Amino acid sequence: MRRDDTTNGPHRPIRRLVEIGGVVQGVGFRPFVHALATELGLAGQVANDPTGARIEIEGRPDAVAAFCHRLTADAPPLTDIVSVSTTELPPAGAPGFAILPSTMGHGRTLVPPDAATCEACLTELADPADRRHRHPFITCTDCGPRFTITTATPYDRATTTMASFPMCPHCAAEYKDPSDRRFHAQPVACWACGPRLRLTGALRRDGRAALAEARRMLAAGAILAVKGIGGYHLVCDATAPTAVGELRRRKARGDKPFAVMTPDPGTAVRLGHLGPGERRVLMGRSRPIVLLRRRDPFPLAPQVCPGSPDIGVMLPYTPVHRLLFGLPGDPPGPGVLVVTSGNISGEPLVTDDREAMLRLDGLADAWLWHDRPIAVACDDSVVRVRADGSPLPIRRSRGFAPARIRLPVAVRPVLAVGGDLKSTLCLAEGDSAWLSAHIGDMDGPATQRTFERAESHLRALTGVEPVRVAADCHPGYRSTRWARRDGRPLTLVQHHHAHIASAMAEHGLDEPVIGVAFDGTGYGDDGAAWGGEVLLADYAGYRRLAHLAYVPLPGGDAGVRNPYRMALSHLRAAGIAWSSDLPCTTACPPEELRLLDTQLARGLGCAPTSSVGRLFDAVSSLVGICHRAGYEAQAAVELEAAAVTAGRVREGYAFELGEPAPLLTAIVADLRAGAGAPLIAARFHLAVAGAVRTACRKASRSTGVRTVVLTGGVFANALLDGMCTAGLAEDGLTVLGHTVVPPGDGGLALGQAVVAARVTDI
Repeated sequence: MRRDDTTNGPHRPIRRLVEIGGVVQGVGFRPFVHALATELGLAGQVANDPTGARIEIEGRPDAVAAFCHRLTADAPPLTDIVSVSTTELPPAGAPGFAILPSTMGHGRTLVPPDAATCEACLTELADPADRRHRHPFITCTDCGPRFTITTATPYDRATTTMASFPMCPHCAAEYKDPSDRRFHAQPVACWACGPRLRLTGALRRDGRAALAEARRMLAAGAILAVKGIGGYHLVCDATAPTAVGELRRRKARGDKPFAVMTPDPGTAVRLGHLGPGERRVLMGRSRPIVLLRRRDPFPLAPQVCPGSPDIGVMLPYTPVHRLLFGLPGDPPGPGVLVVTSGNISGEPLVTDDREAMLRLDGLADAWLWHDRPIAVACDDSVVRVRADGSPLPIRRSRGFAPARIRLPVAVRPVLAVGGDLKSTLCLAEGDSAWLSAHIGDMDGPATQRTFERAESHLRALTGVEPVRVAADCHPGYRSTRWARRDGRPLTLVQHHHAHIASAMAEHGLDEPVIGVAFDGTGYGDDGAAWGGEVLLADYAGYRRLAHLAYVPLPGGDAGVRNPYRMALSHLRAAGIAWSSDLPCTTACPPEELRLLDTQLARGLGCAPTSSVGRLFDAVSSLVGICHRAGYEAQAAVELEAAAVTAGRVREGYAFELGEPAPLLTAIVADLRAGAGAPLIAARFHLAVAGAVRTACRKASRSTGVRTVVLTGGVFANALLDGMCTAGLAEDGLTVLGHTVVPPGDGGLALGQAVVAARVTDI
C-alpha cells in the first residue's frame, strides 16, 4: 500500500451501528442524538426499536469517536443507559441525519417514570402571550407523564394513551422541528388538540372555566375528586377544619394522616422542618410526598395529621396542580391543599373515569377530570429523609416506578409477588429488576384485579417472561395463593430473609451480612409470627442468630387493632400484674379483660410472636398513648411522636432481645414514679437501639461479619433508624439502610426475586 493511499486514512468516512439499551425512550434521547450528530457534522439515522434505540452514524473517524463518547457522557438527565454495542458498517454516503419511525417487534426497552412539570413549561403556563397559557397538559421532552400513559413499546405516541389525540398543525410542527424543545415529545398537546379538562357534578364546566370553578369550590370548603396522572385524588382546603374533618369522615380514614400539597418550598417550610436533604427530594423530578417534622404551632387544620410527629408534604407535579393554586392575577384560593388517594380507605386507587363517578360518589362534591386515559394506577410516592440527608423510601411509586434496579447477581426470569400489605410486584432478569408502582393491601378483589393489571402492564413494558414465581412462605397470604394458582414453578421465600435480601440487592452486595429485620409480622420457620430477627444471611440462605423473646399474640388481628391486648400480653409474660393503675389495664373493657386473662392462661387463639412492631404497640398502650389502632402502625407512630417531644434524653432502659422483662419492669416503675409518656418513649427507643447494638456486636464476634443491614417496617421510624445507625457505626460496623426500596413490605418482592432466581454454578 502506498503512503498516500487514504482508503483507511484518518479522514476516510466510517459508518457505525450503535445499539443502546435502557431508558432511552420518552426522555428526549432521539432529539439529543439528532442534535449531537448535527453539531459534529455527521450523517445517519436514529430510531426506537423494541430493545431501546438503534443509531447509524457516519463521518470522519474522530467525529464518530467523539459522538460515541458524548452519547453516554452527555445524555439527557432522565436517561438510564444499560448497554451499548457497536458494529462497523460500510459507508452509505447519504447526507444528513434523520429520526426514523420506530420499529416494532419483540425485545426489551425501558420506560421512564413520570416526571414533574419542568420550569420551562411552567414559565409558558403562566405567560399570557404563550399559546399554551393555562393549558392543563403542557409538557415537553423533559417532563410529564411517561409510565402511566404507556401501553406498549417502543415508546411512541401510538403506544400511549395520547394516541387518540391527533396533533394540531402547530404541535405537529414543533414535534418535527429538531430545534424545538418538543421535538419528538410524545405527549405534546395544546388547547387545540387536547386532552380536555372538565368539571362535573352539580355544575358542568370545561377548560379554563372548569379550573376557575374548581378553585372557587375549594375556597368555599368543597371536596373535589381530581384526576391526576396516575389516578384520582380527593382534594380540599387544608386550612379548613370542617372540610378536612368531612373528608376524613367520608373516606373512613380514622386518624391516619393526610398528605398536603403546597405551591412552593416557602410554604412547606412553614409546616415542617425543611433541611437541605428534604428540600432536594421535595424539589426533585420525582416530586414525592416528603415527611417533615411538624412545626409547633401547626398552621393547618388539626384533622390533617392528628397524633403524627410528621406532616407529609409535596409540591405540584402536574400543570393541573399548579393551576389549582392559581396564577398571577387569579382570585385568592387555598394556600395548602389536602391531596389524598381517591378511594375509600383500604380500596385501590381509582383510575377509570366511569368508575370514579361511581366509587367516589358520596366522597366528592364534584369531579375535575380529563379524557386522557390512565394506563396503570400509580399512587404518590412517600419518602423520609435521614439525618445524613439520604432518602428513606416509605412508598416507592409515582416518579420512581418502573425505574430499573441493577442487581449484583444474575437472575433467571422471575416474577416475585411480594406480600399482602403494601403490595408491589417485581419482574427481574439478568442483572436488572423492575418494581411495579404501589398496589395496596391484597385484602379485596378490587386490589387483586389491580395487581393482575399491574403485572400484565409491567411484563409488556419490560419484556420479561418469567419462568419462575416467588412468593412469601405465609400459607394464608392472598399473593401466595395467587402464585400457587399461576402454574409456573414456585419458590417460597421466608419473609425476613426477603427483607434482608432486598437491602443487599439495592446496595450491590453479594456477601453474608448481619440482617436486623424488625416488623409487625412475618411467617417464621417454626410457624410463629416472627418480627424481631437478627439473621446471618446471604442470597442462598440464612441462620437465626437472635430474636425478641416470644410472647402470645392474643386474637391475631384483634391484638393488632387493640394495642392494649399486646401490652397486657407482654406484662403477663414478664410476670407483672395487671394493676388498675396501668393505662393499658383500664383501657381494656372489664369483660374483655376477664376473657383475655382466660385466653392467655389457656393459650387459646394465641400465636407466639417475636415482633418488635407489636412490642412498640404494647409500650404505646402501656404508657397511655394509643390503645386502639385505626391504621397500620398508629401506636408506634404516636409513640415516636411522644419521644421526639422529650428533647435530648441520654440514657435508655437496659434491654436485650432475649429478655424483655427487665425493660417492662423499668417502664412500669417509671410510670408509677410519675415519669411522663414522652420521657418513657424516648428511653424505650434508646433501649431498642441498645438491644440492636448488643445483638449485632455478639453476631459480629461469632461470625466475623462486619456489615449490618437494617430492614423491615419498624425502620421507617426515623428516630430508631438514626439511633441504630449511629450506635452501630460507633461500634465499627458498616451499617446499610434502604435508600431505593422501602424497608417495609413494599420492598419485599425485590428480595424474593433475588433469593428465588439467582444464577449459580450449582
